[in-house]
Amino acid sequence: MPARTFAVASLLSSSLLAAALSAGCSGDASSADPAQPRGAPPLSKAQAQQVLASYTEGANRAGGRFDRRALRAIETDPQLAMDTATLRMRRAVRQPAPKLAFREASFYIPRLGGYPQWFAAGAVTGQGKQARRHAMLFTRAKAGAPWLLASDPRPGDDPLSRVALDPDGYATPVAQDAEGLAVPPRKLPAAHAALLTEGPRAEDASVIADGPQTSETYKALTQGAKTLAGRGVTLSSRFSAAPYTVYALRTKDRGALVWYVLKQNEAYSASNRGKLGVSGDLVGLAPARTSRTRMDTTVLVQYLATVPPEGRATVNGMYRKAVSVR
Repeated sequence: MPARTFAVASLLSSSLLAAALSAGCSGDASSADPAQPRGAPPLSKAQAQQVLASYTEGANRAGGRFDRRALRAIETDPQLAMDTATLRMRRAVRQPAPKLAFREASFYIPRLGGYPQWFAAGAVTGQGKQARRHAMLFTRAKAGAPWLLASDPRPGDDPLSRVALDPDGYATPVAQDAEGLAVPPRKLPAAHAALLTEGPRAEDASVIADGPQTSETYKALTQGAKTLAGRGVTLSSRFSAAPYTVYALRTKDRGALVWYVLKQNEAYSASNRGKLGVSGDLVGLAPARTSRTRMDTTVLVQYLATVPPEGRATVNGMYRKAVSVR
């Protein structure tokens, strides 16, 4: 979309505090709840460190070569779909991804029984004003399968430091329908989606606190749609819980730290050709020079939220990326 028409994309990215995109950088739970503490830790912290090192090496190789296939060896959805779209964008503008180097790594490994297995890793990339925190979640589908990065929301502070650890240094997973929380992890995505689509007065939206990724994003979308309408472009936006597993770890205050994913569907339409085009976050997903009067986009947004025993859930971080254009 031309710069003057696609201003809403810049506005939305700002309101969501979207991180700079790099090649290295969830809806309903599966039928077998991976959050029940029924067994031993799936790996040691030393092994988790090796997983992160292997991921870093693979991500730098894929990012430097614009190699989308290489991502499949180190990532799974939703991270794979989002970073694949990012590589397509970088290839289109001929801008290789910056080299990844993680520091201050910490690992939060839950005791689990059965598969899928998973663990979280906190780390920092960049220096000074370019420093960025990561709250990565790695999963393994079955015995002998590789560990793959599934999610990497970017928190503004360090919410992982609030995760409770047992005397052996391991974390405790939280069940999808766990009681004693302001909102069960399973219900958090739908509540957040309702707030972003319908506003703070939506049903169940009251369980989520105001903030940049919640009420302020809804306001930005509403204002952006009005701005575009004045330019002859109609925008409708709807959020829904994406079909990915929700993961949660117990925090020191008996709350939970929750990873989940939303899907955003945007529909743009204009009466005159030339009003709509591809730019910004959509580069690489569709031909840039095609004249069109309608454009539908699909965006995935990863979130990290802290849910207290009482009160309202606070969204701590996110990672947003358009993954398709029709």
